[in-house]
Amino acid sequence: MKRFTRFVFAISVIIKVSNVFIIAQPAENIQLLAPQFEKGSTLFDALKNRKTDRAFSDRELSLQQLSDLLWAAAGINRQESGKRTAPTAHNDQEIDVYVAMQSGLYLYNAKDHILDLVLNEDIRSATGSQKFVSKAALNLVYVADYSKAKGDDDSKKFYSATDTGFISQNVYLYCAAEGLATVVRGWVDREALAEKMRLCPEQHVVLAQTVGLPE
Repeated sequence: MKRFTRFVFAISVIIKVSNVFIIAQPAENIQLLAPQFEKGSTLFDALKNRKTDRAFSDRELSLQQLSDLLWAAAGINRQESGKRTAPTAHNDQEIDVYVAMQSGLYLYNAKDHILDLVLNEDIRSATGSQKFVSKAALNLVYVADYSKAKGDDDSKKFYSATDTGFISQNVYLYCAAEGLATVVRGWVDREALAEKMRLCPEQHVVLAQTVGLPE
């Protein structure tokens, strides 16, 4: 009987998703998986299929999809220099990628390829005014940290917007290759969201981008 109980417990906490086992646990940092480079889709396939979607399922992404998504967005692709998949002016790397999911708000740590827990709270509904933001698996929030950027405020604002565009397009192309839905959004109450995320004065919300499985 004890053996059976242990078996049932193990089944209840181990969930198989797309050949990836995720251990159910309280909200905490999420160690991401190494990106899978052996994909069948080509760059031209992704460009052909790139589009904006606003209809999302409430199903979660697999851990592998989440890992690949964040690496594609702003992961390190040259370990010796720490440079990223998306360029930034002067290599300032001033754009932080936050991830709002049902389990909490996280900050993508590209150096360690990990999601650092920021808030143990579901703030998806605060990332935009559209109804689908609270339903989709996750919302990326692109935050410019002016303390990392060079130049005056006008330069920082211009280049942080440009650099965010590079990252969001990487996300679009990954989603096109993976068959995921995404839309980048400017309709955001930036002041309220910054307060909700507990950002410091040097941090500024630029854009948000919803990602999830298509409905």
